[in-house]
Amino acid sequence: MLMPKRVKRRKQHRGRMKGKAMRGNTVSYGDFGIQALEPAWITSNQIEAARVAMTRYTRRGGKVWIKIFPDKPVTAQPAETRMGKGKGSPEYWVAVVKPGRVMFEIGGIPEAQAKEALRLAQHKLPIKTKVIKKVDQEAAGENA
Repeated sequence: MLMPKRVKRRKQHRGRMKGKAMRGNTVSYGDFGIQALEPAWITSNQIEAARVAMTRYTRRGGKVWIKIFPDKPVTAQPAETRMGKGKGSPEYWVAVVKPGRVMFEIGGIPEAQAKEALRLAQHKLPIKTKVIKKVDQEAAGENA
């Protein structure tokens, strides 16, 4: 699973997920990508499951880029624990994803195969997403 090697502080506030992604919202490495349409915390397990789904389908052909990293610790109290006694210990790591963020990219394989691999990865994620193409956004950039 993905997680930071070291962190400055063990526990973090929950924060808010308002607004759209201003960075990381274009396909930059591959030819196709998965773009988030709603805000969410994506766990390291979900990222790994999506990555495995893509690489298995492509039979390790092409290249997969993961453009999000789980750097936020989520704490939890043990089950059946009384209220109080402070904040729980870190249980897992999440990546904060805002709408518009490109989470995964894939390249070096035919379009039909890439779209199917990304579709399989979409099923592993807890949010609505869409498959985007590099040439689509280049055309949109020229019109703007």
